[in-house]
Amino acid sequence: MFNMRSGKLSEAVQDLLASLMRSTKLRGLSVFADRRLWFLCSIIVLSNLSVSAFPSSAAAPSPVSEQAPVAPKALRLSVNDALRLFLSQNLDVLMAKYGIEYRKAQEITARLFPNPVLSVGTLSSTTQGRTLSNSGQLFTQASQLFELAGKRGYRIESAGFGTQSAEAAFEDAVRQLGFTVKDTYYRVQLAQRRLVLAEENRERFSRILDINTIRFKKGYIAEVDLIRIRLQMVDFHSQVLQALQEAESARGDLRQLLRLSPATALELTTELGFRRVDPDIEKLQTAALAMRPDIRAKRHTVSQLESELKLAMAYRIPDVTIGAGYAIQGPQGPDNPGQFALNAGIPLPLFNRNQGGIQQAEVSLQSAQADLDKTVNLVENEVEVAYRNLLQNRRLVEAYFGEVLEDARSTFTIAERAYERGGATILDLLDAARTSRTIQQNYIEALFTYQHHLFRLESAVGQEIMS
Repeated sequence: MFNMRSGKLSEAVQDLLASLMRSTKLRGLSVFADRRLWFLCSIIVLSNLSVSAFPSSAAAPSPVSEQAPVAPKALRLSVNDALRLFLSQNLDVLMAKYGIEYRKAQEITARLFPNPVLSVGTLSSTTQGRTLSNSGQLFTQASQLFELAGKRGYRIESAGFGTQSAEAAFEDAVRQLGFTVKDTYYRVQLAQRRLVLAEENRERFSRILDINTIRFKKGYIAEVDLIRIRLQMVDFHSQVLQALQEAESARGDLRQLLRLSPATALELTTELGFRRVDPDIEKLQTAALAMRPDIRAKRHTVSQLESELKLAMAYRIPDVTIGAGYAIQGPQGPDNPGQFALNAGIPLPLFNRNQGGIQQAEVSLQSAQADLDKTVNLVENEVEVAYRNLLQNRRLVEAYFGEVLEDARSTFTIAERAYERGGATILDLLDAARTSRTIQQNYIEALFTYQHHLFRLESAVGQEIMS
């Protein structure tokens, strides 16, 4: 085709003209003598010029709807951003909040008084010629139940403790799920670090494989050495794929906890690092017993059931119903045209004195107290175990901060250079590669495990540990 900017014929047209000239010369004719041939060439050139000057719709840029979709911008999240998003969007947290509102509704119900009762009736005599028309009476009465022995107060007290227990249960749900969010966040970072290490080893061995492939073709190394390098490459490639799968799985768990769309791309900004803490175990135990929301929830439950027991015992005393009414007779009534009535009713506690309700309340209180004692013992042991695990993993991480980690990196480089010079065998190189990979991977695992146990200790205590 003709290039409008350069003014030169395209290579395809030049090749066509050259072939035509050769064909005419073979027939013994000149190019100028064959007018038909030149007419054909002119048509071809002009058609190429028109195509170049006026491109067809097929060469035009594709419409916007047919272009490749632009990748969505990644959502950048620090670990604190993830926690804030979790508190505002996680469905389990929202359901725990609904539990608080449910308990507050019970408080409203506990404060309400019983509704009065309005009753309307008629009276009539059917003897001595009396009928409804000449001796009828309309009787209206309103009655109100009055609770005695402080029953309403005990209900209000019980409902208040129930609300406090629900609030503490909400805090406990945030405590447990918050640990899951932070642990999942750093699980993504762990997979990313594994992926970087695996890709680094794969690229490094890819160069070694390329070099040794050339050396094998020249006869410098044996085929079995080349096969060993290929197998190691396959191993590193499988590690890359495994790290990718782990990272994607962890991101899926994090998106689910944060209630994000599966199409949301996440970019985590808080790195997996080391922050040394040296807490006091006695202070941790004291803080856990005072701050753990599940212990507070169990204590509020015990207090609620104590109020329930008081309420059950108060039901032994019957309540009083007081009523007042007015009766109206017809115009032919034999008696007074209007009558007032005042009455009071009280059940006689001869049989039912709420014996079963009192016993049930006592058993429920004993069970709640045992549950509280069990939770306290569980928390004390959980704090102790988390503290010991943190100290052990801290020693392991600090052991890598010496020359061990740097030696692991340099060992592979030294073995690679020695192998290139012929001072080491392929087995020495592979062993150095595996040792370097194992040490670096163990360091990454130790970092994550330390962070995991730090979060576990914070969750066991119920508050963040700063030092």
